[in-house]
Amino acid sequence: MAVGAIPHQSGGAPRIPAVRALSDATPRPYWLDDPSRPEALPALVGDEHCDLLVVGGGYSGLWTALLAKERDPGRDVVLIEAQETGWAASGRNGGFCAASLTHGWANGHARWPAELRTLEELGHRNLDGIEATLARHGIDCDFERTGEIDVATAPHQALELREAAARAKALGVTGHTFLDRDAMRAEADSPTFLAGLWNRTGVAMLHPAKLAWGLRRACLGLGVRIYEHTPGTELSARRAGLAVRTPYGRVFARHVALGTNAFPSLVKRLRPYIAPVYDYALMTEPLTEEQLASVGWRRRQGLSDSANHFHYFRLTADNRVLWGGYDIVYRYGGGVRAEYDHHPATYQRLAEHFFRCFPQLEGVRFSHTWGGAIDTCSRFSAFFGTAHGGRVAYALGFTGLGVGATRFGADVMLDLLSGARTERTELEMVRSKPLPFPPEPVRSVGIGITQWAMTRADTNGGRRNVWLRTMDKLGLGFDS
Repeated sequence: MAVGAIPHQSGGAPRIPAVRALSDATPRPYWLDDPSRPEALPALVGDEHCDLLVVGGGYSGLWTALLAKERDPGRDVVLIEAQETGWAASGRNGGFCAASLTHGWANGHARWPAELRTLEELGHRNLDGIEATLARHGIDCDFERTGEIDVATAPHQALELREAAARAKALGVTGHTFLDRDAMRAEADSPTFLAGLWNRTGVAMLHPAKLAWGLRRACLGLGVRIYEHTPGTELSARRAGLAVRTPYGRVFARHVALGTNAFPSLVKRLRPYIAPVYDYALMTEPLTEEQLASVGWRRRQGLSDSANHFHYFRLTADNRVLWGGYDIVYRYGGGVRAEYDHHPATYQRLAEHFFRCFPQLEGVRFSHTWGGAIDTCSRFSAFFGTAHGGRVAYALGFTGLGVGATRFGADVMLDLLSGARTERTELEMVRSKPLPFPPEPVRSVGIGITQWAMTRADTNGGRRNVWLRTMDKLGLGFDS
């Protein structure tokens, strides 16, 4: 959040126009509220046997199942999903499909400077691979390779973006263009925008639920057996293989790939590495031609402001504005529950911030409000590994940037299960782990102090206090 431009006001009466704009909003994810949503598949009843069992029907699991069949059409693959395909983060996110595997090149350079060029190249190849898969399987998910602009809404952020553009050029990271105030407002017009850094080729916009449903259809077409409303409740190793228990049966498999992300892992030692946090979003009604012209935004890039508590926003295919972010809510104990999916106080804040950013859109109403869990980890990007003697693989901790990176994670899991040494498995990023989060109550206290410190940094010209500087030195972080 750019506090100088879109201030968070605590206390006092809410802005009535903002609250009124929420009065007719449907409390469910816009993307999932679609007549093209497929019917649920039957649950597993009885026992199944397969070569590869994939646990989780979000992007991570769907990409793993699809790539496994594309690598070896004869491989017998089963996928189980606790509810319905794409119902969780994969159907609730903003639809920003980024090439970055490291939550931005700056985070990648800070953690793996020797690998940055390779990671950037692999990330762009991964995004190209996503686009090629959509064409190959006829998946229509409103894919637009528009790029994304990080927006400065406070003077210190404008300076940071200019410096970031210079560092990217020095490091050989291509495709990034600094925009001064006038150039930024020529791309999207808000009185709060002071500058921007445009990643021209590394991000696409898409309809997230349609991507999940398209991957589901492609998997079924290749022979993957998918069981919905079938949670995996227990993983055990046997002499002849692995077994995953479900409410009405079991799946016996030679290998298992875990794509459970924010939900408790079937490998219990992995649970301390993930802190599920809740992110929230609003969707407007479609803008009229006059309203759209008042904002500009002709090239339809994804946008996000560059504060610690940031907003992300984009246009949909029918010219609605998705507006999300700012509040990142952690619940004591790290539970993932349906009652956490809505947070009216955050919806009100987001609505107020929206109209401060785009005052020319006053009178626009919001059609949908929703939230959902993100699998954040302390290094802001995914980590990988195996369990049970290399027969189980996992990819976790995508920290809000999993729309694109989950495909790379699927490739890593399949490489690890095969035992092959590949360019991916030799990466330090793949071979290393983040630091785990501490147990409660230390976890909640630490997260609370970190959020307070990030808010102070946003209101204090970006200056990071001793707590945040110490976290930086330790390589620890908390965000989405």
